[in-house]
This record gives sequence, structure tokens and C-alpha cells, in this order.
Amino acid sequence: MNATGPALGVDIGGTKIAIGLVAADGRIIASEVLPTEAELGFDRAVRRICETFERLLHLNQLGAKHLDGVGIGCAGPVDPASGEINNPYTLTGWMHCDIVRPLAAALGVPVWLENDADVAAVGECFIGAGRDQDPVVMLTIGTGVGGAVITGGKIFRGVRGEHPELGHVPVVFGGPECYCGRRGCLESLISGTAIAAAGRAAGLADAGQVFAAAANGHAEAAQILSTVRQAMDAAVWTILHTTLPQRIILGGGVVEAQSEWFLSVAREAVARATMAPTGAVTVEPAQLGGQAGVVGAARWAMIRAG
Repeated sequence: MNATGPALGVDIGGTKIAIGLVAADGRIIASEVLPTEAELGFDRAVRRICETFERLLHLNQLGAKHLDGVGIGCAGPVDPASGEINNPYTLTGWMHCDIVRPLAAALGVPVWLENDADVAAVGECFIGAGRDQDPVVMLTIGTGVGGAVITGGKIFRGVRGEHPELGHVPVVFGGPECYCGRRGCLESLISGTAIAAAGRAAGLADAGQVFAAAANGHAEAAQILSTVRQAMDAAVWTILHTTLPQRIILGGGVVEAQSEWFLSVAREAVARATMAPTGAVTVEPAQLGGQAGVVGAARWAMIRAG
């Protein structure tokens, strides 16, 4: 694939929308971050994204004709085939919202929509922790838990092109109820939201306080993290034995704040595995941080344009 770039990358989350103009080598030429404010309406968000596109292009003396295209990563569920966002869980009111057609019409260039975890993994495989590794599984732990599988440089898809939901792998029998309808899902136990909820029951304000209190001998905080450790261990064990990736990448805000803790749990799980090639599977932290979504979305547009 001979991308000439640049491309526009968009990373839509529950609290913010990051938009970047990205060169063919993955360098972010210019970027802006907007508050999502999903509750104020989808159409308003589209207008603001278009205005930001125009501003970034104008400031860099570029026209839409210079772009390979636009890639969008959005917190799922999303439908890449139809271009629709169907996520009322973290984007209030955003159901059957076609984001591809209005942006394509505004710019006159191709636009592609993908799950945010998928494009983050594409970004990491391009210029980050997944470079020259195959297959790669990326697990993102933040407000929720997302996951992506990249094999042969392509996003792995399930039936009807659906995105595998690694955050909804059950890891603790009889655990907390999850919005997906099952109990004990990974997201319901190790996400920042889940850790904070467990912490509040123990008088702790957020996930950061849970980790700090546990380090200082707080018994309830230590028990919360014991459950998180059990869930994380089970998830890595499942990922390892079902996909046998060359690399497992851990990313997301919760991991960035507690990188060594999560890496040690994951690496211990891999080290115990007797049914996987010894030393063949490595676990590394994501390298691109908050830029992974923008870089990956733009890179996906380059790939699709090529």
C-alpha cells in the first residue's frame, strides 16, 4: 500500500473528539480536541467536526483534494458497512447516526468508520508497540474496556463484519451485572468505571484512590484490586489461548496510570502458559497514548484509499 497522505483522523469518545491531520509517515501535522457533548445532538457534533476539518486544512494551506481520505474511530457499537454509530451507552441519543455520508459530502473525499479500539490498534501497529508484530491483540482499559485483533495488517472481523467485544468476555462467575446482559464481564470488573464504583462503596473517590489506598495497606482497596487481578489474569489467559498473538498491547487511561501493575499481571499470566510457544508471546504497553486513535483512523483511511 503506497499511501501518499495526508489523511484526517477522528477519534470520537464519550467525553472528547480528537481530530488530526496526519502525514503518510504517521506524524500528526496539526490537531484539535473538542468536547463531545453528545447530549446536545449528533448533527451539532457533525457540524463542529466539519468546521474543524476546514480550519486544519486552511491553517496548513491544504485543500480536501490533497487528502487520501478521512478515517473515524468511534466508541462502539458502530457499523462500518453502513457508516452508522449505534452507541446510546456512552453517546447519548446517538443511535442509527450516519456519520460517513455528511462528512463525505462536506469534503468530497472518501470517509470510513471503524470501532475506536480497532483504529487504536491500527495506529500502534503502524508506528507504535505493534510495529513488525503479527498477530497483535490490543486491550484498552479506560472508562470501558475495548479490544482489537490485527492479523496480516488487517482488522479481524467476525460474522457480518462485526467487531469482537473483548470487554464482554466473562471472567468472574457471578460477578457484577453488565449492561450487555451478563454478569462478570471483563468491563464490569476492570474498567475505570467499575473500579471507581467498587471504590466508592469503600469510601474512595475514584480508581486512582483505590490503587493508592491499596498500596498503603487499605484492606478493602486491596480486595478490590485482588478481584481486578483475577479478572485481568483470566482475560489475558483467554486471549492468549484463543488468538496466540505475537504481542498483546495494553493501553487506555487506566493502564497509563497504573502501567507496571497491569503489565505485571498480564506477563505473569503469559509466563504460566504451558500450551503456548515459550517466549513467543510478549506483553507491552501502548506507545502512542491518546494519539493512537487519531493516527490509526488516518492510517486506516490511507490503507483503504490505497
